[in-house]
Order: sequence, then structure tokens, then C-alpha cells
Amino acid sequence: MPAAAADLGGNCCADLEERIAELEATTARKGNRKVKLTVSGWVNEAVFFWDDGVERNAYVGTNELEQSRFRVTGDAKISEDWTAGYILEVGANGVGSKSFDQDNTGNTAISVRKSAWFVSSKTLGKLTLGRFDTATYHLIDNLDTTLTRNVSDFEAAGIALGAFKIRSNGAFVGTTKWTDIMGGFNNGTPGQSGLRNTARYDTPEFAGFTASASWGEDDQWETALRYKGDIGDFKLAAAIGYGESTDPSSNGGQCNAGNGDCQWWGAGALVSHSPTGLYLYGGYAHNNLDLKPAQVADDNADTWYLQGGIERKWNDLGKTNIFVEYRNDDVGVSQKALSSNLDFWAAGIAQNIENADLTLYALYRHSDGDITTGAGKIGLDAFDMVITGAKMNF
Repeated sequence: MPAAAADLGGNCCADLEERIAELEATTARKGNRKVKLTVSGWVNEAVFFWDDGVERNAYVGTNELEQSRFRVTGDAKISEDWTAGYILEVGANGVGSKSFDQDNTGNTAISVRKSAWFVSSKTLGKLTLGRFDTATYHLIDNLDTTLTRNVSDFEAAGIALGAFKIRSNGAFVGTTKWTDIMGGFNNGTPGQSGLRNTARYDTPEFAGFTASASWGEDDQWETALRYKGDIGDFKLAAAIGYGESTDPSSNGGQCNAGNGDCQWWGAGALVSHSPTGLYLYGGYAHNNLDLKPAQVADDNADTWYLQGGIERKWNDLGKTNIFVEYRNDDVGVSQKALSSNLDFWAAGIAQNIENADLTLYALYRHSDGDITTGAGKIGLDAFDMVITGAKMNF
């Protein structure tokens, strides 16, 4: 049947003007007509059920694995070859899950995640300046193109443990947190960097490969090589990167346990089989401290991670992902220990609802291990967590 617009009254020109005014009132405004403007983001809230062996509780808050956020982006075409653009991204925690501990249900926070401009050429590549991704930012995390990227990835164990304190035989080990005894400086994970004030260059894609380099802060430089391609029925994504900071105290984490340079590198891959939806995703990462004037402890941290699962569209709602994963951290000197050996297990399910651009998820996470301090080796009580929530894009 033919459809007709509503009659707003008056002549056709008045109707048209009224409709234009209505559209303008419901459309994001922009300062000029030369630069495009797009507003986007998501909200990611969940319930966190946790048990440290002595106490158990449930908190509601923002899942900081993929923190709620909104961003404003845009670009303008300079010529057939050149484009300029910008990104402004703000993170918003109702209460952030990384601030959870046994005595704190979380803190509210607003933070600037990204604020940068770029110029891009199809033939020469892209230069970005401002607070933005360094070359090894989410180096291994972003290889995961399945639904688990929003649920559980390479850094997820450190993020889920937040500020929770460790126990041994039921007693707290001082004020030591799980993330105090983990490696790296970005969410307790070696091999990857974070958002920094940086200058970054990315090459154009060549045969599936892109290279990146960045420099910033005081002084931190990084480089990375990434690949995406298809081999028959298989999709492959892989990355390798290296970074170094000459002022590790500015980064915190395990790097801050040293007093010299801090270096890291990581490599990972995801292989998925298109007809069946089966996939395998994993990575290895290494962190090294230069302890000066002389090495007095193990200054290395190694993390390896493996996730396997299946992602298929079994129903009309959208794709379903069922996965299991394992991560091991073999850490030398850290903020609160001479060494640590930690194991992390997880399993879960994620369901996408295409019509709402919504992902529902539920997973179980287990952590245990031991540390060595000046008092000797200490076995840690297991920490268990169930996380269930949803991430909705807009």
C-alpha cells in the first residue's frame, strides 16, 4: 500500500519548513559544513558476583573491560589524496569496576580517553597527534574480532580483578592487590601499552600488512606490525610489537618497580573458520626492567594466553559466542613481590541482538597462584567471579 506523510496543516511549503525544523531539532549540530560530525559510543553495565574465599558479595557497575563512553569524530576531504580529521572520546564510569575491592563498591569518574587530530594520505599513510593509541596499544586485544572482545580478552583478567586485595589462608597479605603482583603497566598485562600523549604514524596497507610507530610522554617509543587476510575458508589476524620507556615511573605498574628503562614486546593471532565459526585466539607477551645499579632480582615478566570458542548465528537474534580461555603470568619483581606465578581461567557466553546493537554476556572467572616475598613463598587463596551484563552501542 502507498504511504503518505502526515498532514501538518497549511500549504506544502509551510509543511516542508516545519519538517526541516523538526529534523534540525533532533540532529547533532556542528560548527561548520566542511567537517563531518559523528556522535557514537556505548553503555556497558554489569553485575559482578565475587568470592575471595572469606567474603562474597555482588556489585553493580561499569564494566571497564569496555568502559562506557561517547565520542565525537569527523573528517574533511582536502584533496583526492588527503583527508584531515579528529577524535574526541570521553569515558564515563557509573562506578568503575577497576575500583572495586572488598571494602569499596566503586567510584564514579569522567575521563578524557582520546583527544587528537590526524592527516591521512592514501599513498603516504596517516599521522595522528594528541592523546591517542600508541603503536602497541591493545596490540593483542584488538586481534579479537569476535563478541568476546567486549567480554573477555588478553587484558581481561587484570581488569576484572580491579583493586581487590589478595588473601592467604583467609588473611589479607597487607594491602597487596592482585594487580600489584602482575606484570606490565597497562591493566597488569605485559606486551601492550596504553593511551598516551603521542605522535603516531601508520603506513598504508600493503598486501594485508600495516606498520605503526609512535613517540611521546617522557620518553616512550613503540613500533608494531599488523596483518589481516584470508586463507581459503580461514580468516587470519596477527600482530607483533615492541616498546620502550626511559622513564618507567611515569607509567606505573611493574615498570615502576625498576629504576631504569622498561621494555616490552608482544605477539598474537586469531584464526577463525568461516563455515563452522570455530576460532582460536591467543598471544604471548614479555616485559623487562633494567634494575640499576645492579640486578638484584628477576626483572622479567611473561604472559601467555589462549582462548578457543565457536561463534555462529544459531537464532534470529544474532550471533552467539561460547568460549573458554586460560592465561598464565610468570612475573619477576613487581610492586609488592619478588616473583609471582598466577593462573587465570574463564568460560562464558555472549549473545548479540542485531536489531538493538546489543550484546548480552555472562562468564565465570577463576584466579589463583603464589608469590614470593622476603618472607618466602606464599600460596594465594582462589578468587572467583561471575560477571553478567550488557553492552549497548549507539
